[in-house]
Parts: sequence; structure tokens; C-alpha cells
Amino acid sequence: MRVIETDRLTKYYGKSRGIIDLNLMVEEGEFFGFIGPNGAGKSTTIRTLLGLLFPTSGRATIFGKDIIRQKTEILADIGYMPSEATFYNGMKVRDVISLSAKMRKADCSDEAKILCERLALDTEKRVETLSLGNRKKVSIVCAMQHKPKLYILDEPTSGLDPLMQKEFFDILKERHSDGATIFLSSHVLSEIQKYCSRAAIIKAGKLIAQDSVDNLSKTSAKRVTLHGVHTVPEELSVKSVEVIEDTVTFLYSGDIHKLLNIVNQLPIYNMTITEPDLDEIFLHYYEKGDENV
Repeated sequence: MRVIETDRLTKYYGKSRGIIDLNLMVEEGEFFGFIGPNGAGKSTTIRTLLGLLFPTSGRATIFGKDIIRQKTEILADIGYMPSEATFYNGMKVRDVISLSAKMRKADCSDEAKILCERLALDTEKRVETLSLGNRKKVSIVCAMQHKPKLYILDEPTSGLDPLMQKEFFDILKERHSDGATIFLSSHVLSEIQKYCSRAAIIKAGKLIAQDSVDNLSKTSAKRVTLHGVHTVPEELSVKSVEVIEDTVTFLYSGDIHKLLNIVNQLPIYNMTITEPDLDEIFLHYYEKGDENV
């Protein structure tokens, strides 16, 4: 079953672009990544799916239910973590977590206690005194304490220290193993590559790629490093060039024989050709601008 499915989902803010003609598909039990820099449309997509924004056109379903007509039913089985968590000042952490559970008409106290212990969260502090990282922890507990079927997480690790990031993903992996579907929006590509099986890339409100992470990582582009030069010959037509002292690194997707012929005329003392990592592939998709959904 497709847990999330959109059909030409579009959202405009007046004349300003939000998202355009999104055809997104997330299967039940997937650990799905949603990749894009700030401003690409990730949060707009998520808020529209959750019914926080009304779509301009198109349609979408979650659990096979319409996001507009059946929003209340849908939200009961979702754990949502916004990119920026805000709470009522004057409340203690334990009160915020309890209020979140009461809004779902559920007793989540046992699970909340376990999560707070794993995240080293002090529940007696007032929310206005919390650091960004601790506000994120409160948001994690509120999103996870009712053990939903679907987790929609918008830039969840920003503000968490490395130890807490690891603990957070350990919890996510456990929930995923229990059958939950994870929808992880992030611009941290290493997170997507490490944890997700499939992903979609969004650029300027449009999907430009949607496939398994393995397939997205397969590209004709290669990372080429030349030692002994300071520039790349213009006839190679390369992008993503990095120069450090007498070493240049770039992505090349042209004819390999042309590359070798040109490089053979350069005063280099060493050369390596390797597969690019996901960060470089992501930039490659963005620079190409091709739609490959």
C-alpha cells in the first residue's frame, strides 16, 4: 500500500511558488528521504500533506485517505516533527508532553518516560529556558510517544549534538523495524544515504528525481582529481570545480577518452577517478536541472 501518494500536488502563495505538480509516492514500511536545500519546497510539501496548508490544485492521500476530507483520521496515525518547534511559554517539559498525549486522547506516559530517558531530557525545565537541542528533544518525544504508523520528520536533527543524533536514529530504526513508515526531510545528505532506501529530490518546488538511493547514486559523472595543475581546461566543460593549492577536483560526465587525451597534455604528477558521493551527485542533479521522476 502507498502510505503517501500525491497527484500533481501544487501550492502557490499568491503568485509565489510553493510546490508545483508533485507526484510523490511512499510505500508502506519505507524509510524514505526527501532531499532539497532550504527554500526548495520541502516544508511546504509536508505542511500541505498534513492539512496545515490548503493545496492550490492537485490531490494527495495518506493511508489511502484524502488529505482534505479525512484529515482528522489521518493525523491520528502520524507523528509529525516540524523543523522549528515552538511551545507555550511557562509550561514545563512534562506538561507539554502530557498535553500532546491528551490531544490524542491517549495515555503515553510509559513510552514518554522511556524516550525522555534515552534522550537525556529534563522534564522539569520550563520550555522557554531550553536550548535548541533540548527543544528538538521535546518535539521528538511528542512525535513518537504514541507510536504512530507514519513519521513525518522535517529537518529533525538540526540542533542535536552527534550523540543525540545517533540515539534519535537508533530509535527511528527500531520503529522502522516494527513496521512504521518514515518520511525524512533533510538537507543532510549523509543521513539520507545512511538510513533511507528510497528518496526524492526537490528543486524550486518541483521533483527532479525519485528512485532508490542506490539508483540515485548511480550516475555517469565521475569525481576526477588532478594533482599538479591549478585550473581545468575549458574544453572539458566540467562543473563543481574545487581548487586546493596545486590540486583540482571536479565532476566529469563526458567521454572518458576525451578526458584522458586532454589530461595527457597537462603537467600533472598524479590523477584519480572515483565514484562521487551523494553530496556531489545531489549537486550534479541540481546543475543538470533534468526532470527524472
